[in-house]
Amino acid sequence: MGDMKDDVNGPVVPEVVDSPALRTQPTGGLARWMLRHQVQPVGPAAGEGHAEPHAWWKVMCLTGVDYFSSLAYVPAIAALSAGAVSPLATLLIVALTLFGMLPMYRRVAKESPHGAGSVAMLEDLLPFWRGKLFVLVLLGFVATSWIITITLSTADASVHVVENPFFPQALHGHEVALTVALLLVLGGVFLLGFSEAVKVAIPLVAVFLALNAVVIAVGVAEVLSSPSAFSAWTDALFEGGGGWGGLAGPALLAFPLLVLGLSGFETGVSMMPLVAADGADDEQRLRSRIRNTRRLLTTAALIMSVYLLAASVVTTLLIPHEQFEPGGAANGRALAWLAHEHVGEAFGTVYDISTILILWFAGASAMAGLVNIVPRYLPGYGMAPEWGRAVRPVVIVYTALCVIITIAFDADVDKQAGAYATGILAMMVSGAFAVTVSVARHRRRATAVGFAVLTAILFYALLANIIDKPDGIAISGLFILGIIVVSLVSRVSRTTELRADRIVFDADARRFIHDTLAHDNAINIIANRRQAGDSAEYSAKEYEQRGTNPVPGPADVLFLEIDVVDPSDFSDTLTIRGVAVDGYRILRAEAPAAPNAIAAILLALRDATGIQPHCYFAWAEGSPLLHMFRYFLLGRGDTAPVTREIIRKHEPDPDRRPGIHVGG
Repeated sequence: MGDMKDDVNGPVVPEVVDSPALRTQPTGGLARWMLRHQVQPVGPAAGEGHAEPHAWWKVMCLTGVDYFSSLAYVPAIAALSAGAVSPLATLLIVALTLFGMLPMYRRVAKESPHGAGSVAMLEDLLPFWRGKLFVLVLLGFVATSWIITITLSTADASVHVVENPFFPQALHGHEVALTVALLLVLGGVFLLGFSEAVKVAIPLVAVFLALNAVVIAVGVAEVLSSPSAFSAWTDALFEGGGGWGGLAGPALLAFPLLVLGLSGFETGVSMMPLVAADGADDEQRLRSRIRNTRRLLTTAALIMSVYLLAASVVTTLLIPHEQFEPGGAANGRALAWLAHEHVGEAFGTVYDISTILILWFAGASAMAGLVNIVPRYLPGYGMAPEWGRAVRPVVIVYTALCVIITIAFDADVDKQAGAYATGILAMMVSGAFAVTVSVARHRRRATAVGFAVLTAILFYALLANIIDKPDGIAISGLFILGIIVVSLVSRVSRTTELRADRIVFDADARRFIHDTLAHDNAINIIANRRQAGDSAEYSAKEYEQRGTNPVPGPADVLFLEIDVVDPSDFSDTLTIRGVAVDGYRILRAEAPAAPNAIAAILLALRDATGIQPHCYFAWAEGSPLLHMFRYFLLGRGDTAPVTREIIRKHEPDPDRRPGIHVGG
């Protein structure tokens, strides 16, 4: 231990050092444009997103193109599956919306306010690799839900095009090409930016809701002026003689199919970073964003509940049931049938055009959800390349995937329905479970019971869907498998990255480094895996390293210890603390992997001081293959060679690399 000089000039290492990782900067204009907008990782940094924030009602329109567009098909599904009991089945969905889904997602908005949705709440339930695998499975269902939403909605828009008598007959038989063209246009809108997507969504939603209001109002007037329609409906309700039990059965059977119309809630909370907020500081803006998002969710739920219940009543009372059957004119398009039959062909065509546009752009809501939530996880886990945070490249990837799926399913709505339902229901079940656990942890027993009942209801709907359409879980399984395989490949390929977003040195660590430089203008570090952490351990370690490694005799030495806290994490801020034990000075840090952290610290010290550090190791015992697996899974292994390889990857000039010495 050399004599330490007084700290005259202050610490030579700044408190914060940027990551020394070599980051290739895009040089071309196209590359810079592609990588300009980045999705922030999970956490407070995500409070300000990659796009200009908008008023909550504008963001509601972007989420609403999916949610509100279900008016185009949900009344027909309800009438086909429940018959005369359709309004009762719809009333159950409205009750579930207002007293179940809305309170649930208002809670998600409060507890996961940075756009990570209910997935972030579930991530905390399981530690280490189990938690990461759980999130990957959930992201598989999320990807299934939203990607199939894009392809199914666009395919449904194509169906409405070819079924309208005023569109060219030449389009018949070319649904796949038409759907692909619409998908490419949708992707092009998102390449321009989120602001452009919001601007497109606002008039689409406003016009669609206005046209539906006209159709429903005309339908209500028709019902009121035709008492026979109401009496025929009440006769149909009780003609089976089953009483109220006979009414409840069909309503419950139709219930799982109608739950699918609630998919917009998860999208709403995933877009929280796009919601404008007021406030003098980050905390006030965060509270404002939560309030505004809750307004978004509540307003959307109230609007949809009124429209859906009214639409169910008028379509059930005014449309003959045979028209809802496959091949019937009202199959999948009940309100469109009313628009043509009761308002006029010209108005009906305008309604069809509006329906086509909102169904096409319903994929925008899903695309926004995908862009906002998936890149918050995978790149941060090391399970996707860093460019996966950039909005435009992932929009291209998702659009290409949607085109492939459209071609594979022949743009058939029915073939995709199972996967669509499975993904959405699994996402809602996981969200309900997360909220139930969260409320239970806060010891709110009655509320927890209520959310547990909601979880059971949604789980029943999921099981019913899987039994009815088992192909959906198979397709979701393929999405999950694909995400896991890609994630593992990416994780392996990125193991030699520094995995530190930035390096922070506390005051004691900076003083230790200054003192060792003042002693001999050199930085000599002994890597140590702490055992007892007492003076005897450090004395023995220094004696060993001076005997087996080329530590200069009079050199002052520091110890460096890395505590591996969660090897399943990938990168984070690396904080180095200075600790003194009986005259021995130790630099300690917590990190997901020891070699990467040591390499990052050595390179940061070199960049901050202009002095090349030297680090001394002992060889590890055991099989190199075993060490490789230990490093990959546990963040430790034969640390010296891995540290040297990481440094070699990030410093191409051998003369500038920190020295790595291994003895023993």
